[in-house]
Amino acid sequence: MVGRVSGLAARRGHTIHSGCGRGLSQVERRPILEPRLTRRVGREEVHVRDTREAAVAGMFYPDDPAQLRREVEAMLADARTDAPAPKAMIAPHAGYVYSGPIAASAYARLRNRVAPITRVVLAGPAHRVGFRGIATHTARAFETPLGEVSLDRAAVADVEALPFVFPYDQAHAREHSLEVHLPFLQVTLGAFSLVPLCVGVVEPAAVATALERLWGGTETLVVISSDLTHYLDYQTARRIDAETSRAIEALAGAAVGHEQACGRLPIQGLLEVARARGLRAQTVDLRSSGDTAGPRDRVVGYGAYVLA
Repeated sequence: MVGRVSGLAARRGHTIHSGCGRGLSQVERRPILEPRLTRRVGREEVHVRDTREAAVAGMFYPDDPAQLRREVEAMLADARTDAPAPKAMIAPHAGYVYSGPIAASAYARLRNRVAPITRVVLAGPAHRVGFRGIATHTARAFETPLGEVSLDRAAVADVEALPFVFPYDQAHAREHSLEVHLPFLQVTLGAFSLVPLCVGVVEPAAVATALERLWGGTETLVVISSDLTHYLDYQTARRIDAETSRAIEALAGAAVGHEQACGRLPIQGLLEVARARGLRAQTVDLRSSGDTAGPRDRVVGYGAYVLA
């Protein structure tokens, strides 16, 4: 990143992002809302807005629209590929100065799509709020500096028919794991509708059921948000992240634990669907903050994977 926002991302994006490593363990230690209470909170106590405003613009990525578009375009250009567009992908969610180039390695493939992608199912782990189940949102749209992304309200209502999926705006309010992907999607796809899923404490099979319900055809892209190891030394992180990548390529979700990926639950759910549907997974990038913008004594791992 450049200029003032780059400094903010370097100073604050990584600090906020650091919560990813502790996020699920903290969630598991908190009093966790039972599904019925969560439904009540989601439906009655949250102040419903027309849009979900960007929470980490200016910290994880630039809040200036022109600068944001330039930086995303530059990262995508550096990751240019002739490979076909995938049906699903896994990409990281740190500040762009740290994980943006790795995420771009996956998103660059969307520019080679043959059929239009008009809907994105975006699932990531909850870092800020403890709850059981999968949280949707009541908003009409999610905002970024690049504009609004409309929610597919019909698809949201359909997946909410599952007993473990419910509207819970508070889970999304300050959550970065979904938001940081939106500018990449806006630049690569243009207009599309969104189904945002913030994943709390839930069985991977439940995530798989939700993804299967939303799977659709070529018009639907599934994006899973996750970083890899946290706060290990560079060489140890490389070794463990490589093991995680092999597990993902083998569609062996059970081998991906919490210490290997903060988004392990949505990853495991996706891999379950991928096995059932005969998809193959490929690692397209595997680095860490020690390769991009940070020291090597304590790094965070980032991987980009595509499934087709």
